[in-house]
Parts: sequence; structure tokens; C-alpha cells
Amino acid sequence: MSFRSDRTLPEDQWLETETGRYVFSRLERLILDLVLPATGETLLDVGCGSGNTLRLFQQKKCVLSGLEESEIALAAARKKLGNRCELVRGSAEDLPFSDNEFDVVTLIAGLHFAKNPQKVIAEAIRVCRGRIFIGFLNKNCIMGTKRSIGRLFGFSPADAARFYTLSDVRSLVKSKMAVSSVRWGSVIYLPGPFYTFFSEFEEIFPMFKNPLGAYAGMVVPVRYTYRTVSDPLLDSFDLKTKAPAAAPEAISGMLKEG
Repeated sequence: MSFRSDRTLPEDQWLETETGRYVFSRLERLILDLVLPATGETLLDVGCGSGNTLRLFQQKKCVLSGLEESEIALAAARKKLGNRCELVRGSAEDLPFSDNEFDVVTLIAGLHFAKNPQKVIAEAIRVCRGRIFIGFLNKNCIMGTKRSIGRLFGFSPADAARFYTLSDVRSLVKSKMAVSSVRWGSVIYLPGPFYTFFSEFEEIFPMFKNPLGAYAGMVVPVRYTYRTVSDPLLDSFDLKTKAPAAAPEAISGMLKEG
């Protein structure tokens, strides 16, 4: 689930553990219940790692794309997903996709190690025409220190993962566009040892509108505001090459004004 290029498939090692499998199952439920993916929707997972979260949406028959910086992780994702997903190497701060290209954009782990989270979110908004899922490690969780939470999610002690509050993430989104409503929730409320012996206690806590879990997720609707010249409808007019050159700046300006 890493977004960094120097991590060598820690998510797959993590998922080999009993705790990792259980924690991932809780993330899966939160993500799917918030995103509500529909058959045929186009979906981009930014920071897709080795493809484990993409497989969640594959089960829902979405049309999938994934972006990741690490070629090693992409190779692993290709083995898992084959030709059923478009996988692209690139940076979340400069997505190689057209404006409004995807129904859903997910940042499941894209903010954990982002150097410029504002830019990451701005790019996610730019390429989306429906809704964005933003997942993050919760600064206000109740279950332990940042280091202990990092271990629970499979990070090594050397990993400097970013933590956010719900207010932080709302502010990041609001700095790029107007926000009418959001849906949110969180999971993972207990210290690591509980998930080996007493995982059933986790499900006592409500998942939605609960700010106390170690991993939080937020779904934000995106207004369809701009159609790029890459659209087949506009391509048919044989627009001059100068016109598309201004498109990224135009949409960036519109997002900031919103």
C-alpha cells in the first residue's frame, strides 16, 4: 500500500501475517462501503503498490487503472491483474491522464508518504468526474503511538509516514475545490495484540462517522467541470495543437477558484 519507490513490496509480506490479513479486511470493508463502486465505472488507484487494493474493485467489475512509482511494485501488480488493468508508472503529483477521465479516483495509501499532499489531491480532483476516496493514517486515533500504528500497518521503524486529522484532509480538499458534502469513517481501534486473539472486539465500534480509528477514509464528490480536448467528441473538430496546451493550466485555475 506504499506510495514510495524505495519500498520493496512490504504490503505482500504484511498480508502473509494473521494481523495484516485482518487489518486489510477491515480496510477493505471501509473502502468499499464508502466508495460504493458500480459495475463498469472507470477507477484509478493512485499509489496502487502491488495491486492488492485494485483487486477489491476488480471483484466489483470496474474498469481499472493504477499508478505507482515503483517498477518493482508494478511488476508484481501485473502478475496479479494481468491485462485486466491499465498499470502506469508515474508520480501522483503529475498524473499522466486527461481531465475528468475517471468516475472514481482512490488515494488509499497515496498520502502516507506524499511530499506535496496538496498537489496530490489537486491532481486527483483534476482527473476525476465523480468522486474521490482519500484514505489516511489518523492523527487523532486512540489505539497507540505513531510507531505502534506504523508497525500494525506493516511499516518499518524507519518509515516516516504522515498522519492527518479529518480537519486536515478537509482543508486540503477545500483549498482546491468547493466541498458540498462528504462521507467518512474509520477502522482499527485497538492495539496490535488484540488482532491476534480478540479481533472480534474491533467490530463493536461503529465504522461510519467515527473519528477514533487508526485508518480513516473520506469520499468527496467532484463536480464535472471541464472536458479536455482528448475527448472523442472534441477531437472530431480537429482542434489546433495550441488549444490543448492551455488545458492543464485552465483546470488548475478553476480548481483553485472553486
